[in-house]
Amino acid sequence: MSGICLSDSQLLSQYKKGNEEAFSELLNRHKDRVYTTIYLIVKDRYLAEDLMQEVFIKAIRTIKSGKYNEEGKFLPWILRIAHNLAIDQFRKEKRYPMIVMEDGSSIWNTLEFSEQSIEDSHIKQDTYNLLKQCIQELPEAQKEVLVMRHYMQMSFQEIAEATDVSINTALGRMRYALINLRKKLKPDTIAYDKKFYRK
Repeated sequence: MSGICLSDSQLLSQYKKGNEEAFSELLNRHKDRVYTTIYLIVKDRYLAEDLMQEVFIKAIRTIKSGKYNEEGKFLPWILRIAHNLAIDQFRKEKRYPMIVMEDGSSIWNTLEFSEQSIEDSHIKQDTYNLLKQCIQELPEAQKEVLVMRHYMQMSFQEIAEATDVSINTALGRMRYALINLRKKLKPDTIAYDKKFYRK
């Protein structure tokens, strides 16, 4: 079978009927875009290749289980899977971000404890946990750009390409994410570290 002149939807229909070659054609057609989407986020060639395999395995499982229902939109669907898997990879690593607020100061630059006692270590961990919780509560688009920028050190150009939006949109989402974080991290939230909130 030659899939060159068939649409993604036609190839999917053939695959659902048991034609394994049809999915191979889909994979060959879109693997470069899937790989690039992942690589822009993880910046590691081997990890990107591993995650690309996971993406296609997940796609096959979804299609075979009958849960795929986005006829004609195969590429955006599989790129979304790739994007989410790459983001999840970073969330698993439990990195702490160096978040820079609107005034240019780091959110953590006042969290330097003079004595690293057990109590202080617990306080610092509690504060990290609070930040992670506040990030999780952000709207999805804001959370995504904040994680990409501060956990992954991606440029706004890279974020724009990875999320398929303009740089201005990415910058706007970042600005609102920081505004919302500041609102969530009110001075009375962590009473034990007043320096944390100095202007």
